[in-house]
Amino acid sequence: MKIALIGTGAYGVAMASMLNKKNKNLIMWTESQVLYDRYKKEGCIKDVIPGISLPKNIKLTMDYEKAVKDAEIVFIMSTAGFVGSICENIKPYITKKTTVCIASKGIENTTCSFLSDIAKEKLKIRNIAIISGPSFAIDMVQNNPVGLSLASKSKKAIKLIKTVIENDTLKLRETNDLIGIQICGSVKNIIAIAAGMLDGMGYPESTQCFLINESLHDIKELITAIGGSPKSILSFAGVGDLLLTCTSTKSRNFSFGRIIGAGATKEEKEEHLKHNTVEGYYTLKTIYKLIKTNKIKIPIIDMIYKIVMKDENPEILIKFLIEKK
Repeated sequence: MKIALIGTGAYGVAMASMLNKKNKNLIMWTESQVLYDRYKKEGCIKDVIPGISLPKNIKLTMDYEKAVKDAEIVFIMSTAGFVGSICENIKPYITKKTTVCIASKGIENTTCSFLSDIAKEKLKIRNIAIISGPSFAIDMVQNNPVGLSLASKSKKAIKLIKTVIENDTLKLRETNDLIGIQICGSVKNIIAIAAGMLDGMGYPESTQCFLINESLHDIKELITAIGGSPKSILSFAGVGDLLLTCTSTKSRNFSFGRIIGAGATKEEKEEHLKHNTVEGYYTLKTIYKLIKTNKIKIPIIDMIYKIVMKDENPEILIKFLIEKK
């Protein structure tokens, strides 16, 4: 079985290492000429994650046709903003039988569309899945036990993906709640920024847990309002990913929040964003637009938006938590 992975960031490399445990016909697509030239010279994909080399049987290409044609499963491993263009580029090479699994976390910025809906609209296929949960790339490649949520309306897609990826260190828990899992995967990055703010202001873990607990209620209300299942907040993609992202300095969202809490200037924040991919910053804009368009009241999103986008004092977060009913 041929499996294609689109995107060679750290998480893409980690997913490839998981898939390679049971499948030896893997090919990855990259936009990086530097990475491709190094692959051609050395015969393997290496140092995307420092010190990690993928097995030489995993191929690399910059050609969408070579990557996707005849693949039974295509994993999209890019950031959320590129999912639409990737779908347009791979469309000529897939069939109605192809299964597409999206590991990107977020909602499309311009239209506020869910990534699964974008893929369905552009690819015209049924077998679309979302995979999401608490998993840093380095932990996966080091074979530490990890659990992820797998969401799809297609039983065929779920069965096939579980067959190729579940292994001795990776567990998948299935659901048909595409909306809930995507909301969880998106909003947790926003909450992680707020958790980082608390750390940057010098507040302890107890206060961060206060924030996490309060945010669980708001995320559940948002999932319900958009049409998902409130039970998804208890999934790997929900409370699992929220805990990981909101408590670890490995999280780029947490690190961004920390500099805000420590009093970074507007220029310092902009400089940080230039050199770091902070998904939560862009997702915050999208989720804020989504809740305003649909007239949904999610107080914690409003509060974080004021601090991040309007440069209000992050200390108002504490007052908000204490006074929140």
